[in-house]
Amino acid sequence: MTSHYESRPGFFRRHRLGEALLALTLGASTLGGLALAAPAAADGPGSGTPWVVTVGDSYISGEAGRWAGSSNNSETPADALGSTAYFDNASNTAEQIPRCHRSKADEAYIGGGVNGMDLACSGARTTTFTDSDGYFKPGLDFADNGAGQQGQARMLQTFATGHNVKMVVVGIGGNDFNFGSIVQQCVQDFLASPSWAPDYCDDDSSVTSNFTSANVSAIQSRIVTGLQNVRTGMRNAGYADGSWTMLVQTYPSPIPPSSAFRYSQTGYTRQSTGGCGFWNKDADWANTSALATINATVRNAVAASGVTGVRTLELASALNGRRLCENTVGLYEEKGLSSWTQPGAVDQTEWVNQIRTVSTAGSDYYIQESLHPNYWAQMALRSCVRQAYNAGMPRGGTCSIAGTGLVAGEPRMTLQ
Repeated sequence: MTSHYESRPGFFRRHRLGEALLALTLGASTLGGLALAAPAAADGPGSGTPWVVTVGDSYISGEAGRWAGSSNNSETPADALGSTAYFDNASNTAEQIPRCHRSKADEAYIGGGVNGMDLACSGARTTTFTDSDGYFKPGLDFADNGAGQQGQARMLQTFATGHNVKMVVVGIGGNDFNFGSIVQQCVQDFLASPSWAPDYCDDDSSVTSNFTSANVSAIQSRIVTGLQNVRTGMRNAGYADGSWTMLVQTYPSPIPPSSAFRYSQTGYTRQSTGGCGFWNKDADWANTSALATINATVRNAVAASGVTGVRTLELASALNGRRLCENTVGLYEEKGLSSWTQPGAVDQTEWVNQIRTVSTAGSDYYIQESLHPNYWAQMALRSCVRQAYNAGMPRGGTCSIAGTGLVAGEPRMTLQ
């Protein structure tokens, strides 16, 4: 989920942050008493090392996975993966699809004898398109321009033909609701109006038009088609419906409700320091209405898709307690920490990236990383996916934080 916008004139001269965003097996036989090695079975449906594949948008591609927490003083404390964080070509020198931002922290890489493949793309919708900046965004379809640009269902089909795919994790729908534009409008309204006369985004026509009954119904239909396309891709690759599992995940809450912000809505500190410029009322609306509607639409699409055996991974509250600007965590400088590798950093710093600005020019930050689950969150969600994979017997459930500290480099999570 990605987008970007312009804030009011002069703001950058006064604040570091002001314009957002978001542009989201071998066998053997015997003959004549001699043991002869049989040909190795080619990897494919039901044969070879099992794989987990992720498809969808930025909340599953790994957007913002480079950063573990935030600092306004320096990039260094939070730089967990470095400059190659999003490189996914064979030589680890570039992205296969520019700006898909498939992070090395992606949740597909659950380990334990299971390989992972990330086919998702930041900014993706249910259908393939090219964005206003000229970046190709593959959807959950079979688009193919003959020049190497394909939809994710087509990519999945090709990959699954030669690999033993046991679970496909899907995260899609947020960009069909224009998630980035909604966030953009909310932050604009926060920056452009004073606290004694706030201009809220929850009643702006550019926002409410995304949540009309007709639009919600249309988006549900598009998600249904996307899920069915994933099934078709697997069928075309030679898989029986019961031989693999689709795991569909909902979206986590990235910002807290009004009562849990650590910065006042008075003044501009909430955005200039925290990078979370939402009015209290809009933050509450975002959690109780917007997010709830998006996630309900995803669930309803699963039910309407007719795809059998789908499991649902509920993530709405998975980041609670570690969200952007939440009063239970802080910036590195606020917590007296100097590195993401310090003991306790995972529990004291944010799991969601700040809403950053055009002032990122000359830095290693991307505006499109704004308001996305960062390294900590992605490692946590990886734990959720591993628990959902359940040693090859996939299950759904609600994933949440289970304690403090790290286990094998991942936050403690539980799937119930």
